[in-house]
Amino acid sequence: DSPTQRVGNAPISAFDTVQHALPMLSLGNAFSEEELRDFHQRLLTRLKLEEDAEIIYAAEPKLDGAAVSLMYEDGILVQGATRGDGSSGENITHNVRTIEAIPLRLMGKGHPRRLEVRGEVFMPKAGFNIYNYRARAAGEKTFVNPRNAAAGSLRQLDPKLTAQRPLDMYAYSVGFVEGGSMPSRHSEVINHLQEWGIKVCPERRVVSGIDG
Repeated sequence: DSPTQRVGNAPISAFDTVQHALPMLSLGNAFSEEELRDFHQRLLTRLKLEEDAEIIYAAEPKLDGAAVSLMYEDGILVQGATRGDGSSGENITHNVRTIEAIPLRLMGKGHPRRLEVRGEVFMPKAGFNIYNYRARAAGEKTFVNPRNAAAGSLRQLDPKLTAQRPLDMYAYSVGFVEGGSMPSRHSEVINHLQEWGIKVCPERRVVSGIDG
């Protein structure tokens, strides 16, 4: 797990399949205030709450990148996988190890023996623009948009190519947990991940009600 050995794997010939211990479902989207309020109304109905009931939300932006599953055992990163069809994905461990935002070893103490961290790998716009500028100058192919750039970078068979891409990651939740426990409040789960050295979105808040 040496940080100087992040790019140690030889190119692979094909991706192995990984079965998710818990389904990795696609996140729902809301592109307008009306859609967001409809989501709030569905929560009130399904939780059998009154119209004026207060719901406390953990809020942060939904980044447009590629969802990944990171499995840690005894604090060591042992597997990275794509979301795939939700039940199974592709083993991209050799690529996620090249992303400096993803710790190879968790910091601190108290993390479960097996912990699945779920996050979004993305390419910041500044890095995207610099990469395309250099690619054009070298007469190489450029990326169409940051989202496709992130997803395509994770599916490289040669980790050296992925390491050249300016990728970042923010964790947004956990999946499978064994040999330990996590807080019941989502916001506290995210705080725990941050304490263990995992990057989380700085633009996050706990707010009251759908107006918040």
